[in-house]
Amino acid sequence: MGAYLSLAVFVLVAVAIALVTMGLAIILRKRGRPEGEKYQNYECGEVPQGTPWIRFHAGYYLVALIFILFDVEALFLFPWALTLKHLGILAFVEMTVFVVILLLGWLYAYKKGAIEWV
Repeated sequence: MGAYLSLAVFVLVAVAIALVTMGLAIILRKRGRPEGEKYQNYECGEVPQGTPWIRFHAGYYLVALIFILFDVEALFLFPWALTLKHLGILAFVEMTVFVVILLLGWLYAYKKGAIEWV
């Protein structure tokens, strides 16, 4: 019963923190709609050309997702490489499977043309 009590307290504290921060954001926010300069896009001091409300090509998002894929791979590879001597051959095999799965994902994206710019 004690484990459930601590879980309930944890959930209540998490919900309370979420509600308090959302309430503070509502209370402290700036009122009114932005106008003038706030609707212009940031062009490093240059005079903006065109409207800031444009659609971006889906290729930008696909490249970002592929970047995240390899970023996550690097995130897992560095600690593994530092402790490989202590982990043994099983860890090497598991990481090889992980890298092969990521490589298959990259090959799939390459075959679909997600990496190429049109």
